[in-house]
Amino acid sequence: MIQKYQYGNPIETEAVVTEISLSHGTLPFFQTTNENRTFSYGLSEEDIVYGLGEQVRGINKRGWKYQSFNFDNPNHEEDTQSLYGAHNFLLISGKELFGVFFDYGGMVEFDVGFTDHSVLQVTLESADCMIYMITGETEREIVKQFRSIIGQSYIAPKWAFGYGQSRWGYRTEEDVRAIADKHAEYGIPLDSIYLDIDYMERYKDFTVDPTRFSDLKQLQSDMLARGIHLVPIIDAGVRIEEGYDVYEEGVQNDYFCKDAEGKDFVGAVWPGKVHFPDFMKSETRNWFGEKYQILLDMGIDGFWNDMNEPAIFYTEKHLDDVMQRINDLSQQNMGVNEFFEFKGLVEGISNRREDYDSFYHEIDGEKVVHSKVHNLYGYQMTRAASEGFDRLVPDKRILMFSRASYIGAHRFGGIWQGDNKSWWSHLLMNLQMLPSLNMAGFLFNGADTCGFGSQTTEDLVMRWLQLSIFTPLMRNHSALGTREQELYQFANVADTKKMIEIRYGLIPYIYSEYMKAVLNGDMMFQPLGFVFREDDMARNVEDQLLLGDELMITPIYQQNAQGRYVYLPEEMMLVRMRGLEDLETQILPKGHHYVPAKCNELIFFIRNGKKIPLVQSADNTTSLDTNRLCFLGWNDATYALYEDDGISKSCNLEQNLRTV
Repeated sequence: MIQKYQYGNPIETEAVVTEISLSHGTLPFFQTTNENRTFSYGLSEEDIVYGLGEQVRGINKRGWKYQSFNFDNPNHEEDTQSLYGAHNFLLISGKELFGVFFDYGGMVEFDVGFTDHSVLQVTLESADCMIYMITGETEREIVKQFRSIIGQSYIAPKWAFGYGQSRWGYRTEEDVRAIADKHAEYGIPLDSIYLDIDYMERYKDFTVDPTRFSDLKQLQSDMLARGIHLVPIIDAGVRIEEGYDVYEEGVQNDYFCKDAEGKDFVGAVWPGKVHFPDFMKSETRNWFGEKYQILLDMGIDGFWNDMNEPAIFYTEKHLDDVMQRINDLSQQNMGVNEFFEFKGLVEGISNRREDYDSFYHEIDGEKVVHSKVHNLYGYQMTRAASEGFDRLVPDKRILMFSRASYIGAHRFGGIWQGDNKSWWSHLLMNLQMLPSLNMAGFLFNGADTCGFGSQTTEDLVMRWLQLSIFTPLMRNHSALGTREQELYQFANVADTKKMIEIRYGLIPYIYSEYMKAVLNGDMMFQPLGFVFREDDMARNVEDQLLLGDELMITPIYQQNAQGRYVYLPEEMMLVRMRGLEDLETQILPKGHHYVPAKCNELIFFIRNGKKIPLVQSADNTTSLDTNRLCFLGWNDATYALYEDDGISKSCNLEQNLRTV
């Protein structure tokens, strides 16, 4: 059952697409205080709190204080409160069983037993919110009800399930060709090469540098002939430059966000000073979405939207204030207090709340301060792109994923799990985000494999591949200045190649489970407790996930580990793979087990009485021969395989599902 409650005069987010009548009375389970801005729920000892999508810490969110306020923070650690997405859906399982969605585009604080272990407290910045209360018999039923009201998830093209290579620092066409050549030389399958900001002319959206990428259309054509798709980045900020058509059209047609005086707001990102499109206006979305035609005409069929929290390096006024204060301090004998003030001035110059309070959107003809709809900005940018694709290439799936998001954006694109680090803790964190992102509708997602920032290691590369093998998006992405982490850069290239071949062998299963989850409004990744509901041990497992109805994944996420402990809630088949042709299976009983696994060994489990399809690897997804499947698991089991052409937007579950 779904109930809808209104507080104040909320701004419509369009996260919910199903018409639901308002309920009368008070919100069940919660006590309301602080002028209808604070909602409190008493937690029992056995309660587990799931949800919040892309956030730090574990599957069970108890014990920490989180904020929903999209934030560019690549250095996130355990004490981080905000990440790149805002997904205000919680599911409480224990004394009571219910889900609750706080549909609010501004700052929300979730104190999940941090101040008081027995209290969940949700505080909104203003008392203008829609709240949806969902009850049901099981956790999975509640999630499916929620997913039914927020709309069907985005469907990616099948080629996007292949392996992708990315790095901030591929500066020329020659760099891109060298990446493709090296993968071919080592026989590593590859479906996509990503273009970060260096392909653009002075970091201007919808431009191509004429010197470094003299003929992007020909480059894309050459790559497609090899089964490789180029995927360029698009950023939110538009460079301020006379003669630049995107800038001039935006100014002329009033498409940019305004400052308090009604002038186009000026921030700074990669190009220096920029204006930010007002994506809350449909006219702006239509205009910006049409701009992708420039790259579509070059044969590009995949994009990633970035810096759309929006990230702000600095604003003019605050930069002037900072420089003046630094000048004052430099004239002094800086002691401890002055030094830390000096250091903080520079470190705190970006993504300031004061800056988000200083510019405005136009919504239904009214001026609205950005901070009230901050979490909707990346969502509406992704929407602009997706709706543009619907008009420009109506019959073809285009790859689209974004850094910033809000519930609702899942209908228009996927996400990656933000700019992470080559840290073991981030490997575990990215695993634990998967079910909560699925709850919020984000099915096409994955982490920057091997880590974006910091310096990766060979064993971390192997272990991260062994997680990313199972996620829909499998992209190796790294930052400028970090260790080069293309798989052929390491001495164990034979082993990394075999991991990628295993991924391609599993694509029929991964794609099937993704499509079934999309079309059934279901989850692809689930906590063990969602299925083994009466098993207290399963309910508290934080480092194993169920994938579809057949698999349990058990990644290794500790440095130098030569195995790991696992809990089996039922008899399962252990699969140990060193390659598609080099594998072993073993039936293990319910209970606790230590499973040895060398660095070049992938381990996972097939559930009792189930099986999964495998196919021979190939250079790319287009070359996979799904007519020649083999199977892993129980011999007398069957599997429901989903197959389509991987490109058409029309997807029918009944027509494309067959039992094998």
